[in-house]
Amino acid sequence: MLLFANNFIFISFFVFDCFSTGMAKVLGFVVLLALSALICEAATFKPISDSHRSAALELFTPTHGSFSSLEETYEALRTFEVLGIEKQADIRASTCASVVDTLSSSSSALKDLFQALRVNGILKCELNKKALAGIAPRLKDAVNSASSLLDYYYSVGSLVLIKGLSSIVEVHLESADSVFRAIKAFSQSDGRWRYSSSNPESSTYAAGNYSRIALESLAGIISLASSEIDQSLISMVKDNISKLFDGLEKFDDGAYYFDEKLVDAHGHQGPLSASSAVVRGITAFAAVSAEKLNLPGDKILGLARFLLGAGVPGNAKDLYYQIDALASLENNRVSIPLVLSLPASVLSLTRKNQLKVNVNTVLGSAAPSLTVKLKQIFSSGSKDTSVIDQDLKFDHKNAVHYLDALPKDIDVGSYIFSFEVLLHDSDHKTIYATGGRTKVPIYITGAIKVDNAEIAVLDNDIGNAETQKKLDFAGENAISLSANHLQKLRLSFQLTSPLGHSFKPHQAFLKLRHESKVDHIFVVGNSGKQFEIILDFLGLVEKFFYLSGRYDIQLTVGDAVMENSFLQPLGSVELDFPEPPEKAARPPPQAVDPSSRFGPKAEIAHVFRVPEKRPPRDLSYAFLALVLLPFLGFLVGLLRLHVNLKNFPTASGPAMFAILFHLLIAAVLSLYVLFWLQWNLFQTLRALGFLGIFLLFVGHRTVSHLASTSAKLKSA
Repeated sequence: MLLFANNFIFISFFVFDCFSTGMAKVLGFVVLLALSALICEAATFKPISDSHRSAALELFTPTHGSFSSLEETYEALRTFEVLGIEKQADIRASTCASVVDTLSSSSSALKDLFQALRVNGILKCELNKKALAGIAPRLKDAVNSASSLLDYYYSVGSLVLIKGLSSIVEVHLESADSVFRAIKAFSQSDGRWRYSSSNPESSTYAAGNYSRIALESLAGIISLASSEIDQSLISMVKDNISKLFDGLEKFDDGAYYFDEKLVDAHGHQGPLSASSAVVRGITAFAAVSAEKLNLPGDKILGLARFLLGAGVPGNAKDLYYQIDALASLENNRVSIPLVLSLPASVLSLTRKNQLKVNVNTVLGSAAPSLTVKLKQIFSSGSKDTSVIDQDLKFDHKNAVHYLDALPKDIDVGSYIFSFEVLLHDSDHKTIYATGGRTKVPIYITGAIKVDNAEIAVLDNDIGNAETQKKLDFAGENAISLSANHLQKLRLSFQLTSPLGHSFKPHQAFLKLRHESKVDHIFVVGNSGKQFEIILDFLGLVEKFFYLSGRYDIQLTVGDAVMENSFLQPLGSVELDFPEPPEKAARPPPQAVDPSSRFGPKAEIAHVFRVPEKRPPRDLSYAFLALVLLPFLGFLVGLLRLHVNLKNFPTASGPAMFAILFHLLIAAVLSLYVLFWLQWNLFQTLRALGFLGIFLLFVGHRTVSHLASTSAKLKSA
């Protein structure tokens, strides 16, 4: 895959470079088509890997030593158990305490009891046997009074778990047949199940969670029955399962899935949860059924492919669904799917890589003795087919099937290899599902030979080469050419595959970049092995915006299966175009580098006005004296008018208001001084508004007192 990564990085850089030109949309579309073709065909299925283990550790993270609920705790523990992750010790103490409390409480709901018993099945907490004995009668009563699938599921499931914990506690059901019939009554003729009999329509699932609940509940009834269940009832359930499988959807790659359709209080369930639920339900029922379920092995394998094809889910719930369902398929009585996968789907002719094939169970366990046969090879994009019919050798040490060498007629390109898995033991054919032929996309890469590369300037009239130079793509090229608008530029080369066939890459572009950073990109066409492009400058003067000067030449040749893809400068050409006409198109403005917005800005130099020249000191003092002179005149006028304080209030209340009135007037005058020396207008107005309120109040009281005193004197 490193080769693919290198080629894709090369393509990405080229496209990014092209996006600064008018050809960006065309080039982007071409590259997207090439990438999508590769990605869509590469639908391979591989068993559970370390990526799932890393995801489980990341998604199932306890908070302060425990999970938010016993249900979430069980899902985490079950996922860790299947993946072989040792995380029980981290949460054991707090979780076991919660389990014991739940099982000891008489008010615990059926769901909580069920989840607590499931968690205990993994952690093996120290439980009080008497507490279990006290729970059993309550659960039996719940079974007899149940009215919905969930009621049966929690009560029956809890009894099954208690049966596994203690042989002393009596959990067997005397009326197992009647309970079985009651649960079977929730089924429908098309294989679907109802949640309850009271509201059959609004709670109907297409094939998902309620199918699992019903089948696991029925499996629990069989294991709890004190006598054998009527086989006709079990046969009816088998018929239901067969009808359920008739509703399977299929992808082109052989993956089968159940598409959930409903909508009720539990919300929408996707194909992953629906498919995993049905898988867990049928494997649970098959485990206790006396007869084997007659289900098509290719559909069981298709469900496994769908679950593995989901990759690594991004949330904890889906990861649990996937892992638990795959664990159910790992060892079941229906059909154990065997998954064929390739350690590497990219093989290099240069390095003479061997074709290697792994066959494992869904969790990566070793498969039984078998042979992998390479049947056919299809060439992608053509109808050519090679019939091989060759057995792969088996490396016992590494447990891998391999082919010493690829067929001699295999050249670079993308292929579909068809394999067939043949089990050695005939008894295994009823145990394992191999799915017949398995088609796997494989990419063969190699070094492409570049020959007869040359660039020339041609005379426009007779087509003779005025200047011609050879190119060496193995080294550096620094050619220097010159041409005018009456001449042509020709570039030609040949591409040959390792087997000597003509090779057409996904990308072959010639780019000319003007010294003003204006780019012009052209697709290099081919005829067989020969690639050639001729630029007639007479017809391109408008496209080149009549820009004379130096143009750098760059050739790009790339393909996903071409190990020596290149983007190489060839040199430059000096073009001499005529003067542009008056209405000629102008070159497009160059794109601004977004990163330049965040770079350092130019320093701003502030030019302050030169201060005015100050007057002489004596003149300033003389002006100050003139300013103070009116104030002195005011004081003299007061003395001449014989101003006195005879009317100043003598009573304590009016005297206090009069004093405050004068102090506030002094404070307002002080504000003027502060405004002149230090404060701004807003500070002054804010303080003046605050003082003005008090000044109006005390001034009004003072003036009112003086007016009343004056009125009394006049009346006297």
